Amino acid sequence: MANILQQLSIELHVKKEYIERTVALIDDGNTIPFIARYRKEVTGELDDAVLRDLYERLNYLRNLEARKTEVTRLIQEQNKLTEELSNRIQNAITVQEIDDLYLPYRPKRRTRATIAREKGLQPLAELYFQQKLLTGSIEMVAQPYINPEMGVDTTADAINGAIDIIAEWMADDADIRKAVREYTFQNGIVVSKGDADVKSVFEMYYDYQEPVKKIVPHRILALNRGESEKILNIKILVEGEAVIHLVQGRVLHLPVSISHGLVLTALQDGYKRLIQPSIEREIRNILTETAEEQAIKIFGVNLKNLLLQPPVKGKTVLGLDPGYRTGCKIAVVDETGKVLDATVVYITLPHHPIDQGKKILKELIEKYQIELVSIGNGTASKESEMVVVDLLKTIHRTVYYMIVNEAGASVYSASKLGSEEFPEYDVSLRSAVSIARRLQDPLAELVKIDPKSIGVGQYQHDVNQKHLAESLEGAVEFCVNGVGVDLNTASSSLLQHVSGINSSIAKNIVSFREENGKFKARKQLRKVKKLGEKAFQQCAGFLRIAQGDNILDNTAVHPESYDAVIKLLEIKKLSLKDIQKNGLIKLRDEVVRWNLPELANQLEIGVPTLQDIIAELLRPGRDPRDELPKPILRTDVLDLKDVKPDMVFTGTVRNVIDFGVFVDIGVHQDGLVHISQLSDKFVKHPTDVVQVGDIVQVKVLEVNTERKRISLTMREL
Repeated sequence: MANILQQLSIELHVKKEYIERTVALIDDGNTIPFIARYRKEVTGELDDAVLRDLYERLNYLRNLEARKTEVTRLIQEQNKLTEELSNRIQNAITVQEIDDLYLPYRPKRRTRATIAREKGLQPLAELYFQQKLLTGSIEMVAQPYINPEMGVDTTADAINGAIDIIAEWMADDADIRKAVREYTFQNGIVVSKGDADVKSVFEMYYDYQEPVKKIVPHRILALNRGESEKILNIKILVEGEAVIHLVQGRVLHLPVSISHGLVLTALQDGYKRLIQPSIEREIRNILTETAEEQAIKIFGVNLKNLLLQPPVKGKTVLGLDPGYRTGCKIAVVDETGKVLDATVVYITLPHHPIDQGKKILKELIEKYQIELVSIGNGTASKESEMVVVDLLKTIHRTVYYMIVNEAGASVYSASKLGSEEFPEYDVSLRSAVSIARRLQDPLAELVKIDPKSIGVGQYQHDVNQKHLAESLEGAVEFCVNGVGVDLNTASSSLLQHVSGINSSIAKNIVSFREENGKFKARKQLRKVKKLGEKAFQQCAGFLRIAQGDNILDNTAVHPESYDAVIKLLEIKKLSLKDIQKNGLIKLRDEVVRWNLPELANQLEIGVPTLQDIIAELLRPGRDPRDELPKPILRTDVLDLKDVKPDMVFTGTVRNVIDFGVFVDIGVHQDGLVHISQLSDKFVKHPTDVVQVGDIVQVKVLEVNTERKRISLTMREL
């Protein structure tokens, strides 16, 4: 374990003492959000991202140690473990290295080499491979091994069998494999071929090649998908003779023996038949794993930014899920998200009773004093928008609308959760509710949907689904706990992402609330079934009670720090009533002058905890999302044919991928800002410049109305 702690310290550039303490917290069952927020003194203020990296590497290194132990045991059971081999296994720093070392001892399926061994040819192979025979001929040496009963009829049979054995030895040699792998990485070429007569989205890869060391992650995933759809054939090409020349010095000895040429032949055969195909598979896997890690990382970043979009609070919203034949589904929700009304109108096809549909919409807008219309961006969205804009012009007050990404709404509406939440509505009306609520509180609504269905990634269905799910759960967990959850309004689907709360406890919290009324204090959580002291410790600080008995219950101050808060207020001659009114915002200038180390010492807490407490007391009940740019609300419609080069728009970043960003400029077709057009300076990755949800200025470079493509730039703006 000491080696693991030291390795983590070096990799993460964190003092070993903090690594050791943090690992102890993790092993004690504490969650990453809890450790990041409430154990800063213990960890040296490591943030959520570093803690998650630490957690992943800790698991990897522990699995690595377990693999070392397992491989050592397996080789030892064969009585083939030498001191040198044992040391190499123990000093290995990757699972790949360990697997290379274990390869010669791993049970194999029946190969040409095993057949040759069964014929008694291993001693002959050893004689040749030692290369100590300086006189005579290889045929003379092979003569005693002729054995017709074993299927060795001639010296050629014996020699070929020995070559098969030597070829496999070299193919299993860890040092040779490492050298070939590294050479192929540095000099190999990824080559893609396709049938020019077949039309597909992969046409740019029909005759394509790129160095292995330069190929970018999103291109790897594109090639993989083309291959899986049987449209592309992918190979990694490398100059075989150069590889042979590179490694032959490892197996050919001086002075030159009579078996020198035979060993070289075995090497050439082993490389072409065994090593090269195996290394190609390994490199393809490594490239894919790297590409998947990048895709998962970008998906996680995009998801975080999407979930943290600022809510549109205090407004009654009309949600509209567009459709043609089945009509547009309508749901009206009040400022708390409660459904007030739901219906269907037919307004998108020429034969529809559009005037009647507009009349129904206008009546709903007037009856419920609708302030905002939320329109899904799916099928028939454009037609719906045009009708809504025309209608809003007849309303004698300003009513805004916004086009909302409806990705995943149908998944939610057809889910068990959707049917439990709205059993009285059919599937289509539930999606209209979801579209309305996405404006009011994106986080609370989007956590109900499988993150893979939200649509802010690239190739998310092609990557390792287990790793993707773990990463996205981490992103959701980060957002939910970072914002905090209203204990009296949160759904069980939102609660289960809170630190320390699983789906069973989340349902028990909702049941307790339904049976006993609203929570008045955090301490009531202890009465919830299955919510023990450990779970209370982990979750309490992330749950909020807006109208509770104690103002601190509506802050991120953990109950374990309540006594410190009371003592702080006594020292400063303040009270909780002072906090109840407007927080300490009026005392901001005075607070800046407080001697924090001295205060922390008096309160017997750390300075980081004291800083967090003061931040909460300044603005109790603060929602960190309120400080982000507000979404763009619209009152008029723009058509793609109206968009011309050099026009400048204010838009919203909808998705960030490796090669650029997609921006919604209000024409139902997101425009692409290629990475080369993001800035006047060099941009390594789009996430260095923009995030999902950012409000940006863009200029139109080109419009292709036929293919519905808009090229944008952010340069010189």
